[in-house]
Amino acid sequence: MATSVPSPAPPPDQLSESDIDFPDNRLLIDLCGELDRNLVQIEQRLGVQIQRRGNVLALHGTEDERANAETVLRALYERLEQGREVTPGDIDAAVRMGPGEAPKKRGAAEPQLDMFGAAPLEIRTRRKLVEPRTSAQKGYVVSLFRNELVFGLGPAGTGKTYLAVAAAVSMFIEGKVDRIILSRPAVEAGERLGFLPGDMKDKVDPYMQPLYDALNDFFPPKQVQKLIEERQIEIAPLAFMRGRTLSNAFVVLDEAQNATTMQMKMFLTRLGEGSRMAITGDVTQIDLPRGVTSGLIEAERILRDVPGVGFTRFTAEDVVRHPLVARIIRAYEGAGPVDG
Repeated sequence: MATSVPSPAPPPDQLSESDIDFPDNRLLIDLCGELDRNLVQIEQRLGVQIQRRGNVLALHGTEDERANAETVLRALYERLEQGREVTPGDIDAAVRMGPGEAPKKRGAAEPQLDMFGAAPLEIRTRRKLVEPRTSAQKGYVVSLFRNELVFGLGPAGTGKTYLAVAAAVSMFIEGKVDRIILSRPAVEAGERLGFLPGDMKDKVDPYMQPLYDALNDFFPPKQVQKLIEERQIEIAPLAFMRGRTLSNAFVVLDEAQNATTMQMKMFLTRLGEGSRMAITGDVTQIDLPRGVTSGLIEAERILRDVPGVGFTRFTAEDVVRHPLVARIIRAYEGAGPVDG
């Protein structure tokens, strides 16, 4: 196996230093983080060296490295000026977005869309503010508010389902939809669970747990249970959608790669007046029996040019879980197909 050779360091004569002045020392302390951990994270990601000198941060590196670091630092300082915190995830987002892609300053003009309003670059829920952390996520969030039917395709950990559920919660809170419907195919991921005890809810809940986890991030847990009891939130297997018309709802189909072609067509034709649909999946993780075509693959082929349908494709570069997840995905992609 070939080993990667690190890129040579730039000659010393290409390195130089520039300063950034931050007027509020209290905010600068928060920007640097405890024991300067925020600065260390930026240094590791951008290859620049950062030293604090009073209210000034001195940047040492190439012109491009210093320019990128300055863009990130100013974007994070602006967050602090707005009364928002800076977390490792926020730093990761600022680095990934790059110049010109950082989240817009609050109050900046945004494109007006349809009856559902403007496409926000942050999603407000009852418990937290959700912001896109990559350019693909940014485009996905805009698409969720712009299109009546949106497909989010790509590997695990890219925020496909999480952002779709966040958008559903945001529209529900604002009264733009009357209910949220979350669904998944009840397909076992490569293992047989056998017969599960309890009533129907007890039997299907293990398949639906990731959707409950997302909801509990956006609503207080007791409120989630109350909304489920009032049927303003419904979590059900895909098979339960047959014969229904889903009106004035935000509908999310997760793990759609495990829907058959007939199931996918059935689900898509449930879309009713005033509703939105988001369909997420990863075509590299199909758990259908051998020889059964994934409805997600067929839907992408058939609907890619249909007006009102949005497609966002994520890659390993968009993984926002642990950095090791992205490396695992790249390793599997490079290994070729795996025999089942």
